[in-house]
Amino acid sequence: MVRALPLARLAVGVSALAAVVLAAPPSSAAPTAPRADTCWATHYGPIPPGAYTASGELFDNNADTAATSLSRDPQLPFNTRVKVTNTATGASLVVRINDRGTFAQTPQEPKCLDLTDGAFQRLGGVIDPDQGHIEVTEEVLP
Repeated sequence: MVRALPLARLAVGVSALAAVVLAAPPSSAAPTAPRADTCWATHYGPIPPGAYTASGELFDNNADTAATSLSRDPQLPFNTRVKVTNTATGASLVVRINDRGTFAQTPQEPKCLDLTDGAFQRLGGVIDPDQGHIEVTEEVLP
């Protein structure tokens, strides 16, 4: 009987601890990252006249085109059409991939596309003063 009492107390303690842990609300101290289905779209910024994209096209900073990250796996082939939607405004447009960017897509900075300045502004992005990025969803079109 002497040994049964400590085991009973241990069982009650474990049960009580489990009840507290399961009933506790999730911690709000952790930083919130964008939802898994969203990413950041940035914009090129100033590009010198006569510059070419990685696909060999003459760069047009007002076209509905974009670069994808070299770290993206799998890569989006050139001429892939992507519907991009600004999650804050609902504005959307279709861009064509014609370039590769050197930016990295990480959990801390989930950059997915580098848009031309024109496309960035048509989606509601602000260039002056530069807002840096907009949170978007992307849908690869057939």
